[in-house]
Amino acid sequence: MPEIPSVGLRNGVEMPVLGFGTWPLDEAEAERMVSAALEAGYRLIDTAEEYANERGVGRAIRASGIAPGELFVTTKFNKSGHGVEEAQRACADNLERLGLERIDLLLIHWPNPGHGRYVDAWRGMLRLLEDGTVRAIGVSNFTPEHLQRLIDETGVAPHVNQIQLNPYLPRTEERRFHETHGIVTESWAPIGSGRELLREPVIETIAREHGKTPAQVVLRWHGQLGLVAIPRTTTPSRLPENLDVFDLQLTPEDLDRLATLDRHGAGILDPERFGH
Repeated sequence: MPEIPSVGLRNGVEMPVLGFGTWPLDEAEAERMVSAALEAGYRLIDTAEEYANERGVGRAIRASGIAPGELFVTTKFNKSGHGVEEAQRACADNLERLGLERIDLLLIHWPNPGHGRYVDAWRGMLRLLEDGTVRAIGVSNFTPEHLQRLIDETGVAPHVNQIQLNPYLPRTEERRFHETHGIVTESWAPIGSGRELLREPVIETIAREHGKTPAQVVLRWHGQLGLVAIPRTTTPSRLPENLDVFDLQLTPEDLDRLATLDRHGAGILDPERFGH
C-alpha cells in the first residue's frame, strides 16, 4: 500500500496531499467507490452536503474498519449554513449524515457574496474549531478578495481553500495569496473535466517520456507545486494508478511545457455568481 505524503496545516494538523473526490457520485456509487479507494490506500476523502452522498461516504468509512485517526474526512455546507448559529447546525447535520463524531476539515462550499453572510459562517466555524468538533476549517471557491475580508473581519485565515485548479487553470494569483497567508491550496477537478486535458499532446508526450499515464503526470504536477489534489473516478482500476505518482519527478523543462497550457482563467466557475 502506497505511503501518501502529507502537508502540515497552520495549526499543526497533517493533511494527505492526494485524496479521493466524490462529486458527482450518488450515495450507492459513493459507498462503492470510497470503499475501493480506502482499500487502495487513500486516506483523504472529500464530500459535501451539495453532493447528497455523505451517507454513502459514511457507510464506506465505517465499514472499512479504519480508525478515525488514520483518515482525513472533508465535507462542506451550503449557503443555508451561512451564519454563526447556522454554521454550527450545518456541521451537526454533516456529522449526522456521515455518522461520524468529528470532521477533519469543514469548508464553506461557496462564498455566495450576494447572500452576504459568509463572514458570519466563518465566525461559526471558528467556534467549531475551538470546541474540537472539527480539526481544521477552510473554504472553497473563495477569491483573494473574499479571503481578505475574512482575515480583516476576524483576524483568522482559513487553513485551506479548495479551488478549481489544473494545468489549464493554474490560478497563480490565488496560490500566491494563499502562500502569503499560510493557506493550503487544494485542487478540485485536478485532472480537468472529461478527458480533454489528458489528451493534450504536451501531457501525452511527457507521460511517454517518463513511462507514466497522462493522469499521473498531471497529479504529480499538483504535488510538485505543493498542492493537495482530490481526483475523482468511477473506475476502480484507476484508483491505484492515481496513487502511483510519488516516484515521478517532473523536470523544470516538463513544468515549463505544462505552463503553456494556461488558459488564463477561461472556464473558471465564477464564485461571484455560482454557488449553492
